[in-house]
Amino acid sequence: MRGVLVVVLAVCVDLIVFTALNYVEKRLKTPERGFDCTANLFREWAEAGLRWTLLYAVFGKDGPSSVFKRWVTTHCFLCPVFETGRSGLLGNSPAEKTKMWFIGTVATAAACLFWEITFAGTKENNNGEERKQKARVLFMRVISLYRPDYILLFGAFVFLAMAVLCEMFIPFYTGKVIDILGSQYQWNDFLLAIIFMGAFSFGSSLSAGCRGGLFMCAISSFTCRVRVQLFGSLVRQEIGFFETIKTGDITSRLSMDTTLMSQAVALNVNVLLRTFIKTVGMLSLMVGLSWKLTLLVLMETPLTGLLESIYDTYYQRLYKEVQDSMARANDAAAEAVSGIRTVRSFNTEQSETCRYDDRLMDTHNLKTRRDTVRAVYLLVRRMAELGMKVAMLYYSRLFIQSGEMSTGNLVSFILYQSDLTDNITTLIYIFGDMLNSVGAAGKVFEYLDRKPLVRIDGNLQPGTLKGCINFHKITFSYPTRPDLKALKSFSLELKPGQMTALVGPSGGGKSTCVSLLERFYQAQDGQILLDGQPLENYQHSYLHKKVAMVGQEPVLFSGTVKDNITYGLTDCSLEKVHEAACKANAHGFICQLAKGYDTDVGERGGLLSGGQKQRIAIARALIRDPQVLILDEVTSCLDTESEHMVQQALASCPTQTLLVIAHRLKTIEKADQIVFISEGMVHEQGTHQELMDKKGTYYKWREGLFTKGDTTERQ
Repeated sequence: MRGVLVVVLAVCVDLIVFTALNYVEKRLKTPERGFDCTANLFREWAEAGLRWTLLYAVFGKDGPSSVFKRWVTTHCFLCPVFETGRSGLLGNSPAEKTKMWFIGTVATAAACLFWEITFAGTKENNNGEERKQKARVLFMRVISLYRPDYILLFGAFVFLAMAVLCEMFIPFYTGKVIDILGSQYQWNDFLLAIIFMGAFSFGSSLSAGCRGGLFMCAISSFTCRVRVQLFGSLVRQEIGFFETIKTGDITSRLSMDTTLMSQAVALNVNVLLRTFIKTVGMLSLMVGLSWKLTLLVLMETPLTGLLESIYDTYYQRLYKEVQDSMARANDAAAEAVSGIRTVRSFNTEQSETCRYDDRLMDTHNLKTRRDTVRAVYLLVRRMAELGMKVAMLYYSRLFIQSGEMSTGNLVSFILYQSDLTDNITTLIYIFGDMLNSVGAAGKVFEYLDRKPLVRIDGNLQPGTLKGCINFHKITFSYPTRPDLKALKSFSLELKPGQMTALVGPSGGGKSTCVSLLERFYQAQDGQILLDGQPLENYQHSYLHKKVAMVGQEPVLFSGTVKDNITYGLTDCSLEKVHEAACKANAHGFICQLAKGYDTDVGERGGLLSGGQKQRIAIARALIRDPQVLILDEVTSCLDTESEHMVQQALASCPTQTLLVIAHRLKTIEKADQIVFISEGMVHEQGTHQELMDKKGTYYKWREGLFTKGDTTERQ
């Protein structure tokens, strides 16, 4: 507001100074002297210099620096520059100075406004240049991903050029036919024009169909390939990545952004080249028909460009907000569907519906704003087009009356002009659309280029593995809670052939130890050693074959029982599957299923009970013959018989390192080593009898836990 006030005051001061100088000039001028062109130009430049110096000295420090300086310079010197050029071209006829001042003021304001919106080197435009440079880099990366489809794209571009060239000549021969029919009729000329029209129409249609088919094939191949690459990159990320990124955002990148990314070349470049070739060709033909009308039509282009620049700024921002809002809505729906059992058990169906409705309403409101901006833009643009068409028809009538054009030429020109306006608008718009498509590619490349924070590039694969594990002064915080230490200088040794039980209150760090041992996260300090080597040195697939885990809430995937037991393994015999299922006490209930081992378990194993899923998960771990086995509350869903059989199967591997998180007294008492963990530290460790004799934290925790809730089990 202050800057506007400064400019208004500067205009008022300049008007006063200009009027005073003009008054002095009129008083000093005498009729006898006449009009001297050189002296007049000298006065013009001297007055401009004086006004510029005065305005800059008075308002330069208070004005909006760069904008004000450009405006003052242009405002003061525009009239002398114009007068110098006019005198050199048209002679010594004087111009009315007051009228020139008003015209110069308006012209300067319009020019500065146009410059600031489009080309000015302000911070915003510098950011825009950086954004465009980044978009160009991303665009070249997208093109490089199209390398396997170059043959399809080359063929599509050849047919594109043929379609455009044929299409350009159809209006030209349409005008020829009208001229032939309007003048003395000649059958041969008429037949030749009709043959050419038909040939060009057929060639355009055939080439356009081939072009579209080849482009669609290239898009489909590209989208499938990029989605596979993106999905492969996502599943290699560390677990902490999925805790910070919402599921809706990931699915949006896989579905919507990869589709937009594929359009950056195959569709947008298709439209860009087709439109550019048509525009150049039509302009050439239009100039041949009437260069005056062509010049008149092209006067609309700067206005269209300015409107498009303003519109694109607002539309792209709203478009991004709509995309983010849709991702939030998808995330809300995914959360409700994945947790449908919890939603049903707490009777929150209505609240989840309302939450999803709120997200959809946010998206609807953003779409309404976006579409309103587009509607206003289309209205203004079409009003400008209407004004240009009225002017073109008015001057066309004059040209026909004067014999400069024929009626057929006018028809051809109008046909070209209607397409030309759309083509120029498309050329301007397509850059914004390509920027939007490349923006989606930037999000995809962000995930493709992301390196997992947990290394998976180790190559150590020893022939034999003892399974000796050492936690050496581990300090760790979860990515979502960096200020809270889950483990604090934690040290622990797990020996082969022994069962170690981790006990303690919830949130003490037991599951964190398991997560670090499974390489779900990377500790901020310390190391975990397996047979004296850091875990990150081992080859990824080798490590997870030798170190297997069964979680408290096992996850099964849609497919057969056999597929879930052999998950991640190839060429696994049916006998080995049966053996693992028998060890997990799962063979009996599997044989009772409708199709046995070929029975589909449903999505996330929803067709099986909790205990059945738990036993299949145990079989999935045992079939790998792991040297280190981690059991996280796996007996919580098992009956006594199943638990006994699982314990017998584990006892049959005397050299195996076994790590157990459990609350059942029988399981804990059988452990060779019990480690009591609380607040991320080891408080006590030893056998059950040793810890009970100490009567320390383990003794108090055990008495408080089992005296109340597990009396029957103790007996």
